[in-house]
Amino acid sequence: MEIDFNKSQHVYFIGIGGISMSGLAEILLTRGFKVSGSDRSPSELTDMLEAEGANINIGQRASNITDDIDLVDIDLVVYTAAIHQDNPEYVKCKELNLPMMSRAEFLGQLMKNYESSIAISGTHGKTTTSSMAGEILMASSLDPTLSIGGILPSINGNIRIGNSEYFLTEACEYTNSFLSFFPKYEIILNIEEDHLDFFKDLNEIRTSFKRFGELLPEDGVLIINSDIKDHKEITKDISAKVVTFGKDERSDYYFTDLHTTKEGYSVFTFNTPSGKKQEVTLKVPGVHNVLNAVAALALADILNLDLTLSSKALFAFEGAKRRFEYKGNLKGINIFDDYAHHPTEIKATLQAASTYPHKNMWVVFQPHTYSRTKAFMDEFAEALSLADNIVLTDIYAARENDTLGISSEDLMNKILEKGKKCYHFRTFSDIENFLLQNCIPDDMLITMGAGDVLKIGESLLGS
Repeated sequence: MEIDFNKSQHVYFIGIGGISMSGLAEILLTRGFKVSGSDRSPSELTDMLEAEGANINIGQRASNITDDIDLVDIDLVVYTAAIHQDNPEYVKCKELNLPMMSRAEFLGQLMKNYESSIAISGTHGKTTTSSMAGEILMASSLDPTLSIGGILPSINGNIRIGNSEYFLTEACEYTNSFLSFFPKYEIILNIEEDHLDFFKDLNEIRTSFKRFGELLPEDGVLIINSDIKDHKEITKDISAKVVTFGKDERSDYYFTDLHTTKEGYSVFTFNTPSGKKQEVTLKVPGVHNVLNAVAALALADILNLDLTLSSKALFAFEGAKRRFEYKGNLKGINIFDDYAHHPTEIKATLQAASTYPHKNMWVVFQPHTYSRTKAFMDEFAEALSLADNIVLTDIYAARENDTLGISSEDLMNKILEKGKKCYHFRTFSDIENFLLQNCIPDDMLITMGAGDVLKIGESLLGS
């Protein structure tokens, strides 16, 4: 199905409150479309959409669609990857033979409307790098449309609607979603095992990223991390231009002279293939964020943007929400929140956090999905052991059911075997009481995970 985005239609979103779905709905509202949808519970995003004119049902029921095809005025139904085929609204739409499209397919259709579409992919770092690149495009007066997988404070949301040829979005590999896209520029930040509830193994994931690169047109550009093992296997059949970024001169774009200031800022020199150099200062900590910045700057250089202006945009960037976000201070305890839910992400965040002054580092971790917890049990235990004290919530099921016989107690026992202090509580209130009794002034507390674990820190700060 081809969508004419210049013709007003009625689009219904199943799962409209998701970070990406809500952004797509907002774009349609600005184009004069009629937008409706549903979600399991209200949120700031659904409230925002309703204020802009969307009609949103809380709770997903077949009756939201209607039982009479003659009364249905829906032109298209868009659903997220988290919607299962037994979802009552999905079932009803199929029964009524309504036109249906996944979120990824819809986003791909939208990308066709922009001459310079940019897709940023990778197992980790997509939101931060997309935010960095978005800041650079805005500072360069390119007036881009942005679709970020998190909340970017400078645009007060996850969507910015521009009036130019530039469209930038995150590109997630889960369920091969990004294979529905139509990018001209791509960034591949890293490729690791994840989403093993969908992918069989790392080889299948690498094949997916290879197919993603092959989507590029001949006049397109792929920017890929040269630290990815055998990265040339990923790029060998790509007709577009391929450039690399990394930690040293073996890459086309790389950094040198990295050091950390007393404020915890990262300072480095960005190097280009043409010999241009640019000093850059980042407020967001960690070598992983330096690499994210190098990828964003490589894109800027390929687009012939001013690197001095780009570096100023990066210095102003203080992070997307839920990316080592400072939440506040409670009786001398500094509280942060981070979205990390994969062992590599946890390790990077905790290594970066260790550069901040603190007595004891506390991490409240909420494992995300049973399949991921089981697949990376040993790796989670290793990464979390970088903290002084670890508190575990129950596993956040997300799209899964508990069929694997795995629990947070299994992870706790793995961590205890390493001689670390680890605790597990079933409820957030029990965790909050435990932290109030055991954290002391100058401790650092990080809530961590892709679920709703941030509520713990926010509740403590509100107490």
